[in-house]
Amino acid sequence: MSYRKIINDPVYGFITIDNELIYKIISHTYYQRLRRIHQMALAELVYPGAVHSRLHHSMGAYHLMCNAIAELRNKGFAISEEESIAAKAAILLHDIGHGPYSHALEHILMENVTHEDISLLLMQRMNDEMDGQLKMAIDIFTDEYPKKFLHQLVSGQLDVDRMDYLMRDSFFTGVNEGVIGYDRILKMMTISNDELMIEEKGIYSIEKFLVARRLMYWQVYLHKTVLCAEKMLVNIIRRARELKAKAPSGSLNFFLNYEFKEHGLDKFLSEFCNIDDYDVLSTIKHWVKHPDKILSMLCKGIINRDLLKVKYFSRPIPEAFLDKKLEEVGLQLNISKNNASYLVFSGETENRTYNTQDEHIHILFKDGSIKDISQVDNALINQTLFGTVKKFYICYPG
Repeated sequence: MSYRKIINDPVYGFITIDNELIYKIISHTYYQRLRRIHQMALAELVYPGAVHSRLHHSMGAYHLMCNAIAELRNKGFAISEEESIAAKAAILLHDIGHGPYSHALEHILMENVTHEDISLLLMQRMNDEMDGQLKMAIDIFTDEYPKKFLHQLVSGQLDVDRMDYLMRDSFFTGVNEGVIGYDRILKMMTISNDELMIEEKGIYSIEKFLVARRLMYWQVYLHKTVLCAEKMLVNIIRRARELKAKAPSGSLNFFLNYEFKEHGLDKFLSEFCNIDDYDVLSTIKHWVKHPDKILSMLCKGIINRDLLKVKYFSRPIPEAFLDKKLEEVGLQLNISKNNASYLVFSGETENRTYNTQDEHIHILFKDGSIKDISQVDNALINQTLFGTVKKFYICYPG
């Protein structure tokens, strides 16, 4: 049976599905769950259009992977059809392990478990169901496949994952600073020493890509109101656990009460695949009427967008200032200082333009020499942009 389907994507136009295995992956219940996971968690409280899902993003990354492989093949690099399908499968499934509200609750519902860990577990289970057809995709995902550049396309400084989320998140938020020349970057890709690189002509497109990431982090992903809303969401889970509050969703209760620690992998994965943003949101709506003042107040804040006030500072928040706010809120709401800490809290967040401790972006020059993007003469990405920019914040009732 011949498989050929097209999906109309608002960012790239038509995306083509022309392989039976790819079609089976997209049709799988594990993959379809991504429709119910927001790509940008609670960013819609600041940017109302940011309601796209993890499924949107993975389909977009798949489209860019198709284009990247086609460009590399056109330049004469050997990528077999089996390797091509495996790389496309790997990028489709790279985010399949995300839980409700993605990164916002990643280490809260399950401590010390990353979405990459769960993605790998789900890929292995799907591989068993599909008689080993995902073995190469898993090897590429885990960087165990001999051709390293295929893993770099899935997870690296220039992966198609980052390219798509910048383009897609810019589109749905309306923040134009995140728009990149993804098509030119793909055409400038090359391979040397089994490593993904960029031709010399693509230097400026890479610089724009890195600066766009920096701008999007501070303007969107780490926007102070988005940050505050996500910290409130975390505190809702923490408070609910302290109170042993019951959620309408049995699967969500499984994680709220740490039951997952007492069960085997099969039970864990089954319950995990039953929870999504809708379980958490309906639970928050349910807890709006909870008798506990703190839990109810936090839930009302999310549902009605009546968020805590938040301020960024360039230096750590003084303990005296934080204590004063805790006392004020405690007196105002007639609650203990410990309870007030759910409503008054501080923290820090950071971002850097180009992390040289990660995998580097290498530029291949016409004479065959190779340089890191940061070492290119007159490059915008230079030593002054290597450092981490750190901001400190405090949240409290207005």
